[in-house]
Amino acid sequence: MRDFTLAAAQISCLAGNIEVNIERHAQAVAQAAKSDVDLLIFPELSLTGYELELARKLGLTLQDPRLEILRSQAKIHNMTIVVGAPLGCTDGDALYIGAVVFSPDGTLYSYTKQYLHADEDAFFTPGQGGPQLSVADKTLGIAICADIAEPSHPQYAADHGADIYAAGVLISKPGYDKDSSMMRGYAEMHGMTVVMANHCAPTGGWSPAGKSVIWSELGHVIAVGPEDKDAIVIARQTHNGWQGHVELLSYQGT
Repeated sequence: MRDFTLAAAQISCLAGNIEVNIERHAQAVAQAAKSDVDLLIFPELSLTGYELELARKLGLTLQDPRLEILRSQAKIHNMTIVVGAPLGCTDGDALYIGAVVFSPDGTLYSYTKQYLHADEDAFFTPGQGGPQLSVADKTLGIAICADIAEPSHPQYAADHGADIYAAGVLISKPGYDKDSSMMRGYAEMHGMTVVMANHCAPTGGWSPAGKSVIWSELGHVIAVGPEDKDAIVIARQTHNGWQGHVELLSYQGT
C-alpha cells in the first residue's frame, strides 16, 4: 500500500471577494503540497464566504477563468482539490451550493448540495449530488454541510464503495458537538475515513466553530484544527496506520 495523505483546509474567507479567496486557496494548496497531500478539502462556499444574499451575483461555472490557477495547481502537485462555491446552471436560472473538484489530470467536476437549510431555500435550488471519484487508490464521496444530517447520504456513499466521506461545512459553535459526533458515528458505522472542513472566522452572520477534523475508519480522531486560526489539518496513512498533524496558515499579500 502506498502512503496516502488527505487534509482539511480551514480558512477565513473575505465576503464576496473571489479573487482574494482564490489566492488564499492557492497558498493553502501550495503549503499542503509540501506534505504531499493527495486530497485537500475546503469549507462550504469557501470561494465566496457563506454570503447567501450575494450568491446570485457571485455564481460561478466550471468555465470561469479565475479557476485556472487551482486547476493548474492540481496538475502540478498531483492533488485532488475540492472547493466550495455557488454554482450556476447554463440556463442562468438555477443556483446551487456547490463544490468544484479539481483533479490531477486537469478535469473539473461539480457536486451540488442535495439538502438545504431552511434559510437557503430562498437563494438556492436543491442539487443532484455528484459522482463518486477516484483519488489515488481511494474512492471519494462528497457532502456539503446539511447533507450530513441525512443518514441516507453517507449510507449511499458507503454503498457505492466510498473509502472517504468528505464534507465542506459551516458549523457554528452551538452545533459543533452534535455534528462532529454524528460524523464520527458515520466513520464507525460505514468503515470510512471521514473529513469535516469548517470555517474558522465569521462569515454570513455566523460564528463558525473551526476545529476541522479527520476521523479514521474506526472513528478515531486523527487530527483536529484550532477554533479560530487558519490551518491545514493533515492525516497520513502508511503501512503503520494513521498519523496526523496540524499546520497553521499565513497568507502573503492577501
